[in-house]
Amino acid sequence: MPAPQLIVQTTYAELLERCAATAFGDAFPEDGSFTSKTIGGRLYWYFQAATSKGRKQRYVGPESPALLARIAHHKQTRDDERERRSLVSTLVRSYGLPAPLPPVGHLIAALARAGTFRLRGVLVGTLAYHTYSAVLALRLPSASLMTNDIDIAQFTSVSIAMGDQTAPMLQILKDVDKSFREVPPRPGRQSAVSYVGQGGLRVDFLTPNEGPDTDNPQTLPALQTDALPLRFLDFLIHDAQPAVVLHGSGVYVQVPTPERFATHKLILSVRRPAATAKIDKDIQQAEVLVEALCEKRPRELRQVWEEAYGRGPKWRKLLLAGMTHLSFKPRDLLLMTLNRTRDLLPEAGLSFIDSVSNYDSTREVVSFSGQSFGELVACAVSREALEDHFGADGLDRKGRLEVFRKNRRAIEELTRQKYLSRPIDAPGSILLGTMDMEELRKGYSTAKERN
Repeated sequence: MPAPQLIVQTTYAELLERCAATAFGDAFPEDGSFTSKTIGGRLYWYFQAATSKGRKQRYVGPESPALLARIAHHKQTRDDERERRSLVSTLVRSYGLPAPLPPVGHLIAALARAGTFRLRGVLVGTLAYHTYSAVLALRLPSASLMTNDIDIAQFTSVSIAMGDQTAPMLQILKDVDKSFREVPPRPGRQSAVSYVGQGGLRVDFLTPNEGPDTDNPQTLPALQTDALPLRFLDFLIHDAQPAVVLHGSGVYVQVPTPERFATHKLILSVRRPAATAKIDKDIQQAEVLVEALCEKRPRELRQVWEEAYGRGPKWRKLLLAGMTHLSFKPRDLLLMTLNRTRDLLPEAGLSFIDSVSNYDSTREVVSFSGQSFGELVACAVSREALEDHFGADGLDRKGRLEVFRKNRRAIEELTRQKYLSRPIDAPGSILLGTMDMEELRKGYSTAKERN
């Protein structure tokens, strides 16, 4: 049986806090001190420790209440690995939350220990999607979970300004699996954007393409690797959030917010080459997250979507085209959350098929069918609308059905107008009521006269 949402979220929240404290303690040994400096008007913290070559500073992060609390309790933090393993096991085995394949989990843990996520690297792709199951107390479809790919993104500007770095990336990966190599080999360069190991394991590094379009790799000094520049990635990894990958005793990472992830997937589903298998995965992941976010975090989803929509005509075109790929339920739920109507979408329409009409006595409506974006739409007109506007007053169910059939063309046109241009009542369906009729009929009559 599905786990109660509150239990999952409470268990995960405890694990997240414990992993954060442990990661902080592991990154900064006790024989040192914390110091702050102001950069660009914002306060950042560093850890100073004595080494054989003198004092060395390591980047900690931007000041926040949570960071100040960890600094204050740094020396009190103790390792509770056994308890964290128990929490991970509970979330995975008892509640069915997704865990990465063991070789993938080992690699993510090694990257975390090396400082990849402390230095503001962001885990993206399917492994980030895994983490939303715990964040949203949501069961994810198993078909969208399996992967041997680890994708990590970082802003180039952040990487340059960090003033701290990991070991060379290939060295970190080889310490876990000696089969790792750069792909493709790049003579004359000391690092690559992709690394592969046995069994199809792959680690890719990405960075936002914020200037002119280019395929030339960009160097990430903080992670000692190159990265492939990609459009729209800046939107995805802006304001990343902490999360735990459910492997071992939990791996503390940074991931995009689920709202940005879902919105970015809509854009990706349009930008990928046609017939690419990843398009189906993009759409499936977007649909799952959109449905959950419309219920659990509608305000956040609306804010992020509006941000993307406001970035210009190209963004709007891709975003709306991506929404047309969604099935009717998540698409209509998203439009309802955004307070938008269906005619926002390109090529939106409602056509009517030669379907049987029926009188539903339980609802007191005549039901019929339409199609939009290749899916059936359940259409209905109320008894009151037929009586008040089509002369069905005083008739029995057979008579009301006959009135509908005589006026079917006009009713279908009015239904189309409401479906496209009026607030959405329910996903995938439309009910034409008597309160809709006067305004809609005026519009229909005017359009008929023009034609």
